[in-house]
Amino acid sequence: MTTFTVLDHEDVEWFRAADEMPSAARGAAATLARRIGLDAYRSSEVALAVTEAATNLQRHASDGALLLRVLRTPEQAGVEFVTVDTGPGMADVPAALSDGASSAGTLGIGLGAVDRLADAFDIHSLPGRGTVMAAQFWARGAGAAPTGGVPSVASGVTRPISGETSCGDAWAVRVDEGGTEGSRPSAGGSAPPAEPAILAMLCDGLGHGPLAALASEAAVTAFRRSTARHPEGLLRDIHAALRGTRGGAVAVARIEPGRGRLLYCGIGNVSGVLLGPESRNGLLSAPGIVGQQMRSLRTFELPLKPGGALVMHSDGLTERWKADDLPGLLRHSPAVMAGQLLREAGVRRDDAGVLVVKGAW
Repeated sequence: MTTFTVLDHEDVEWFRAADEMPSAARGAAATLARRIGLDAYRSSEVALAVTEAATNLQRHASDGALLLRVLRTPEQAGVEFVTVDTGPGMADVPAALSDGASSAGTLGIGLGAVDRLADAFDIHSLPGRGTVMAAQFWARGAGAAPTGGVPSVASGVTRPISGETSCGDAWAVRVDEGGTEGSRPSAGGSAPPAEPAILAMLCDGLGHGPLAALASEAAVTAFRRSTARHPEGLLRDIHAALRGTRGGAVAVARIEPGRGRLLYCGIGNVSGVLLGPESRNGLLSAPGIVGQQMRSLRTFELPLKPGGALVMHSDGLTERWKADDLPGLLRHSPAVMAGQLLREAGVRRDDAGVLVVKGAW
């Protein structure tokens, strides 16, 4: 039976490109690594990698930021950082990763050091437009080879509106191990083997700031606690949980790789796109505000395209982005895809959130 890995993500802080950014990011990374249980040697490696990445942003990017966060499995925790910039990009990524490629006063060890120190590393760069990089760091002994990280079928990024520290957008993903909904016994009377499914949710809390964040946090909690397995049932549970809050726009997807289909149901201004290598299908949401006024629900079904991805995002990203304008995007990890879409389509006048699910079909 196919199994899927989904990591819990806990965002810690966004660091904007500024004079103090490398030292601030370095200190926060070292503290975070020690807090989750990495030893002193591994914590220093995390701090070194973050410093190189932050310095690179400071020196070369016209608008760069670094997101620091915790990744968790049931057994362990790791550190991840994601950098997003609208700088000059790199025409030759392999050359930039080689030792000695660093310039203009960086550490002189190049981004190749980040690649070597990380357990998982991914980068996507568009010359003249910008670069997104993601790196994972898990516990390992001094001198040990990279573990390969913990590949997850889903990742996302959220960013608060300029001037706020709380983000009203949130996302969550979990695996339904209970089997494919609608499975029926075969002619012989036995049920077909259970196939796991992936459930994904994105919430855009109404407005922005702490009250919007409370609404989106309530949506995440309800999504994780609900026993419903269908998008409509999950939306009803989230609707009940958001009563008394500002409410929000919410979309829920159920991905069934075993049956090759996607089920999608949304209320409000959350965008869903099912990407294929040569296709793009928009997913419709109904008008309304979850937690306040929600019309009758409708679930849409689409076939999954091999090598494709599901993208869900709030209206903090414009809908004008095109995968064709981001060559090679589908070959990258969900974290890098999400960061690249944030860079390409994110706006500063609203909270922004984007979730990507891929690699399961």
